[in-house]
Amino acid sequence: MERYAWRARILPGMKDEYCRRHDEIWPEMVEVLRSAGIVNYSIWNVGDDLFGYYECQKGIEFAAKVQAESEVVNRWNEYMKDVMVMDMDPVTHAQPLMREVFRME
Repeated sequence: MERYAWRARILPGMKDEYCRRHDEIWPEMVEVLRSAGIVNYSIWNVGDDLFGYYECQKGIEFAAKVQAESEVVNRWNEYMKDVMVMDMDPVTHAQPLMREVFRME
């Protein structure tokens, strides 16, 4: 199983709203993530910094493809633009792939 991590920033003063939106995540967004083979997804926060992690049962490329082709993901990204900033790779249109440098199992 491949692992994927991303980072982003919450806009100043928007942490409560960011958390509220995730407390009320759309069921159709969760379904897209599941159909992409994404499991064990968590998002961590300190200050205005975010760190997300998930595992890809069907591989990172498949997960990225499903998300890139999803109108639901496009709507979610648009919905979140006023509460967060996420740098996107200009080639893949996804978060830049972070390189794993340590793992202990």
